[in-house]
Amino acid sequence: MAAPTIDELELADDPDRWASFGFVLDGGVCRLGSVDVRLGGSTPNGTIAGWALRDLDETELDGLPTRRSDRAIRAAAGEHPNGVLRIDHVVAMSPALDRTVAALEGAGLSLRRIREQPTPAGAPRQAFFRLGAEILEVVQEPPQAVARGGGPDRPAHFWGLAFLSTDLERTAAAFREHVGDIRPAVQPGRRIVTVKRSAGLAVPLALMSEDVPR
Repeated sequence: MAAPTIDELELADDPDRWASFGFVLDGGVCRLGSVDVRLGGSTPNGTIAGWALRDLDETELDGLPTRRSDRAIRAAAGEHPNGVLRIDHVVAMSPALDRTVAALEGAGLSLRRIREQPTPAGAPRQAFFRLGAEILEVVQEPPQAVARGGGPDRPAHFWGLAFLSTDLERTAAAFREHVGDIRPAVQPGRRIVTVKRSAGLAVPLALMSEDVPR
C-alpha cells in the first residue's frame, strides 16, 4: 500500500503578505514542492486550518483537522524567488504524545522515531512521521503547558511550519527585519532561522538550510 502524503495545507493567511516575502502564488495558492498551500480565510487560533492527506486509512488524527484526498501527486514547483524549495516539516503539539502517536499509526502513518531529548523550548519528547518529502513532527507539550491548557485530555493541534531553503541567507533577506539570527539547528550540519511575529503571518514559521551531504 502507498504511504500517506500531504496533498494540501490550509492556512489563515493573507496571500499578498506571502507574495511580499518572495513566494509565487496562483489564485491564493502557493505550491511548495508538491504540496499546495491554500491561503485565506480565518481560524479560531489563527494557524493551520487543516490539511488533506492521500492514502489514509481514516481521518481521525487525535484532533488534527484532516480530510482525505484522492488527487495524484503533482510535479514539484521548484525553487521560489526567495530560495524556499519546499516544506521541511509540519509541527503539531500534543498534551499526550503516546496517545497521538497511536492515533496517527492507526490511520496509516508510519512512525519513524521518537526523540527522547528536550528541545531548546523545553518540549521533552518529539515523534516524527514521514509523509513523502515532508515530515510531521509531533511535539509533547511541556508539563507546565499541559497544566495551563487544562490537562492531557485535550486533542492535539497544529502549531507551525518549517521551510527548506536552498540559500538560507537569501531567504532570510527576503523576510527583511522580520527574522532572528541564523543559528545551528538541532539536526547536525543544518542551520535555522525563525520568522518573527512582526512578519504578520498566522503560522509560526522557521526557515532551514538543506541537509549537508555526508
